[in-house]
Amino acid sequence: MSYKSLRHAVQDLEKSGQLLRIKTELDPDLEMAEVHRRVFDAKGPAILFENVKGSPFQAVSNLYGTTDRTRFLFRHTMEQVQRIIELKIDPIQVLKNPGRYWKSPFFALNGLPRKARFSKPITYGQTTIDKLPQVKSWPMDGGAFVTLPQVFSMAPNDNNIMKSNLGMYRIQLSGNDYERNKEIGLHYQLHRGIGVHHTAYNQTDEPFRVSVFVGGPPSNAFSAIMPLPEDLSELTFAGLLNGRAFRYFQQDGHTLSADADFCITGTIVKNKKMREGPFGDHLGYYSLEHDFPVMEVDKVYHRKDALWHFSVVSRPPAEDSSFGYLIHELVKELAPQEFPGLKEVNAVDAAGVHPLLLAIGSERYMPFREKKPEEILTIANHLLGKGQTTLAKYLIIADQSDDPSLNTHDVRQFMHHVLERIDWTRDLHFQTKTTIDTLDYSGDGWNAGSKLVMACCGDKKRTLKAELPQDFKLPVGFSNPKFVQKGILAIQASKYQEIGKAYQEIEQLKQTIASNFDSDAVPLILVVDDSDFVTATLNNFVWVTFTRSNPSHDIHGLDSFVEFKHWGCRGALIIDARIKPHHAPPLEVDAKTKASVDKLFAKGGDLYGVL
Repeated sequence: MSYKSLRHAVQDLEKSGQLLRIKTELDPDLEMAEVHRRVFDAKGPAILFENVKGSPFQAVSNLYGTTDRTRFLFRHTMEQVQRIIELKIDPIQVLKNPGRYWKSPFFALNGLPRKARFSKPITYGQTTIDKLPQVKSWPMDGGAFVTLPQVFSMAPNDNNIMKSNLGMYRIQLSGNDYERNKEIGLHYQLHRGIGVHHTAYNQTDEPFRVSVFVGGPPSNAFSAIMPLPEDLSELTFAGLLNGRAFRYFQQDGHTLSADADFCITGTIVKNKKMREGPFGDHLGYYSLEHDFPVMEVDKVYHRKDALWHFSVVSRPPAEDSSFGYLIHELVKELAPQEFPGLKEVNAVDAAGVHPLLLAIGSERYMPFREKKPEEILTIANHLLGKGQTTLAKYLIIADQSDDPSLNTHDVRQFMHHVLERIDWTRDLHFQTKTTIDTLDYSGDGWNAGSKLVMACCGDKKRTLKAELPQDFKLPVGFSNPKFVQKGILAIQASKYQEIGKAYQEIEQLKQTIASNFDSDAVPLILVVDDSDFVTATLNNFVWVTFTRSNPSHDIHGLDSFVEFKHWGCRGALIIDARIKPHHAPPLEVDAKTKASVDKLFAKGGDLYGVL
């Protein structure tokens, strides 16, 4: 089955009992987002908001809320897309196993975008920006945002649709200093696909026309975030994943998606920037106000049965976690081709994706001598130098031959394996004064910080424990030592004030515990604001540890040393994962919204018993 529209997909979900219709009028200002979060947390169905306050349009969210539902939406095409990817890796497979691949050439025709000549549902009507559902997810958000946009652009003097860019760059519809209905903000960096186009247009006198699509077949939104090779168009992938060609046409100098639910057309003002944000983002904190490009709005088109497709971005796991799952399923066979020697990689969703990357590689360089990290360091450098993995802040890589059952998606087991083997005097490799994810405020400036590679291989060096000696003592200001798991101890500390004071506090901790602490059995110590919270779940551990620390500034160690510019320690590694004054605020639901939604789900409320 291929979907002709978003409404078609929603009807399909309803037939299979995977849709919740909400007839009650709900406010897109915070209220709808809180309902979405509760349904998502309960692993509930997709949500159709039939009555959106202040808008004539219905809205839908949580479409990809579970991995099972995401697979359901693409159940008829997933296998064929995977086979096409297999053939991209090794075309000779079609000769080796023709029975498996005989449909692939015919299915691949769906990847050719098709110009719509007669049926153009998107042209049914026109509206204005303020009539769209003004979804605001978090109290400090700068205004309403489009959270699942498909932003279409083309290079100047190039009408080849196969060379276009379709990316998911968030759009601010209201707030700040944007002129109502005339200006919207686009959040993207110049190294992204649209940024390359922006740079090219700056060298010409041509207007930089852009279209923002919302809705359409579910494959369209997914294709906008898919990390594709440069020679593969997002429109091609959208057609393949839907089993139906992406349909488009040109009108008034803009390209429109024929099957989208909404299309905002306009022109990016080349040399103009405005303050965009704040925005509750996927690391679990706000991304703050920064200058970003502005688009002058031309027209806002919509189809007859238009559905406003949105998601709620928040601390993972969230709805977009299913995107990561599906990407992994589709491209897992590509990783060894892109990164020779790499066996497996996991950008840990619970840590916000980019702050923590776990990898397994092969160590084969010097099999005739004592084993130490060599090839896996080459792989690590490759990962940090190519594609989306360049944004990784912490990269922990292990050797597959040490344990063939090792799995990067079992974070607890992976950390145990690494801590049993790692040598803190040798296996820490820092990159300082470099770039990190724009959304990560743990560094020493916006988009600036450090990276750390932890590379381990070889025999087990220690037996990990989760016990402290009876005479274990802590200095003033430290308390409540608790174990995350064997080998990882969290210690609660007083509120972080400034870096000089923090270094004094860590030095006191090191001196106090050095004499009565078995740092071989407990090689990793975390200094945190709340050790009960950090040790409550594995997700809390990875989120706090890797989003609240900057390796070059926040890593310490018992008996540390510098040898020819290499830093290491002979005892336990210490990570100061407290919230720092320069960090962005974490996301929290305001009391008024919580109380309002509590009533909806309470006995007598309109949503009582739906979960």
